Amino acid sequence: MSAQQETRTFVVWDYLVFAGMLFISAAIGIYYAFHRGGQQTQKDFLMGGRRMTALPVALSLTSSFMSAITILGIPSEIYRFGAIFALYGFSYVIVVVITSEVFLPVFYKLGITSTYEYLELRFNKHIRLCGTVLFIIQTILYMGAVIYAPALAMNQATGLNLWGTIIVTGAVCIFYSSMGGFKAVVWIHVFQVGIKMAGFFSIIIQGTVVQGGINNVLNDSYHGGRLNFWDFNPSPLRRYTFWTIIIGGSITWLTVYGINPAQIQRYNACKSRFHAKMGLYINLIGCWGILACTTLCGLVLYSRYHNCDPWTSKKVSAPDQLMPFLALDILHDFPGLPGLFVACIYSATLSTVSASINALAAVTISDLIKPHFPSLSEKTLSRLCKVTSILYGALCIGMAALASLMGALLQMVLSIFGIIGGPLLGLFSLGILVPFANSMGGFVGLTTGFAISLWVGIGAQFYPPLPEKNLPLSLVTDGCNITSFHHQRNWNSTTRPPFSPDAFQVHHAERTPLTENWYSLSFLYFSTIGMLVTIFVGIVVSLLTGGRKQSVDDRFLLTKEDFLSNFDFLKKGKLILNQPLYVIEGEGTEKPAFNQSTNQSTQNF
Repeated sequence: MSAQQETRTFVVWDYLVFAGMLFISAAIGIYYAFHRGGQQTQKDFLMGGRRMTALPVALSLTSSFMSAITILGIPSEIYRFGAIFALYGFSYVIVVVITSEVFLPVFYKLGITSTYEYLELRFNKHIRLCGTVLFIIQTILYMGAVIYAPALAMNQATGLNLWGTIIVTGAVCIFYSSMGGFKAVVWIHVFQVGIKMAGFFSIIIQGTVVQGGINNVLNDSYHGGRLNFWDFNPSPLRRYTFWTIIIGGSITWLTVYGINPAQIQRYNACKSRFHAKMGLYINLIGCWGILACTTLCGLVLYSRYHNCDPWTSKKVSAPDQLMPFLALDILHDFPGLPGLFVACIYSATLSTVSASINALAAVTISDLIKPHFPSLSEKTLSRLCKVTSILYGALCIGMAALASLMGALLQMVLSIFGIIGGPLLGLFSLGILVPFANSMGGFVGLTTGFAISLWVGIGAQFYPPLPEKNLPLSLVTDGCNITSFHHQRNWNSTTRPPFSPDAFQVHHAERTPLTENWYSLSFLYFSTIGMLVTIFVGIVVSLLTGGRKQSVDDRFLLTKEDFLSNFDFLKKGKLILNQPLYVIEGEGTEKPAFNQSTNQSTQNF
């Protein structure tokens, strides 16, 4: 916290650790580009040949969940709002159970590559196209944010050019995503989980040591009001309460785990539904571990700076820069550890963006190209997968600039998922759970839900909630050595975003009931609003347009057989959950449901 900060930059060992992570990630991509002849078909490139097992898929899910947004955003949220964020541990249980028992059975038995194939099978091709376009927009915005986050950390740690680092990040992701395909992405995720956990542990262990032990960390956090685990206030205007996290947080993350093609792609790549479900439940343990680590990091962060907040004292220009600031502060005496932490952030971005690029390629090929060019060969489709991966990677580098327009990273990303993901979750829920929902109800419900959630989301940007609604906890600078500020490295000059979110906010405007309440809703409820409106409008319109008269194939609905099949392993001679999904080049056992759904899908086109 003194003038030493000026000299805390990378040394040779830091660069070696960081370069080693990049080298191994690229090497895995190259290996799978040529292993057994490389990715010969689109199924190899996009689904790993559907031969994946539970453990690597679970680690891949955990790795992509642990994005740079998680590493930078959650500790800073706990630093500012307290450890109530740890209640997400309950939300993760809800999300995993609903995903494994409601959405996964339907998607897996159809054997689809993209979840939006389901929308055509259940409704029509126009709704499928709407869903695909919304997903592409959502994912590109999301990847712009997660590319921007580690570039910001690198700028903090080494002074490297912010936008130059963004370009390098995108280029590395493009390289191994387009070279090695799905298998490379999954196994790179497995490797990167270790890097991320090592980065977390370096902060937690050294942070507790410099603060005099875990008791001191907890004591500082307690007296600073950070151990606020329980708040049962039912007001939807409060940023974090038990209800906003359990309800709004669960629905927000359900849009990721339940219907997002990047996740479903990995479930369906498993060789059996048993492995797909096991992957989800093993991933739950990983999510709890990540939440525990980020919570401890947030408490260490507060304990370290509880008397001298780096944000309000202008040592950093945004809360999302606090973790890199802490890393250089407490790890500078250990060559290689600052590099390990930055590698942790950087690998988090690589894993998340590579999974998203692979999913975008899958959706584009399955939903936009194959339906219009059914005669393309597998070899041509495989090449198109690589080309689309490169194009999406390049596009996302350009979209990274948008991350600097929208303020805090975690809130921005969850808002994007809520505004777009909520209505999509409502649409899929209509299709799977409401037998009489028809295409008219689905379309009107989706457009209405999206319009409402977009309205509240944009309004919240122009009229952000007042501090008494967000209830940020106090941050003090009483313990700062003011005379040393002039000797500090000028963090603001190197990390200030090129655009300011203040440009979008309406200042000194009279607050009406609309801006005071509707626009002040917790951002975690954006997804809830979009989902509920979509389902309600979809049901009403379906009933008014003859939905009860239609006949829907049971394969497109959640049935009691889907639940009872969980117990098929108890029946002598029946191992349905352990059977392969379908034939791959003459191998395995064919699953009739896949052939039937594929034939119907082809006819619909």
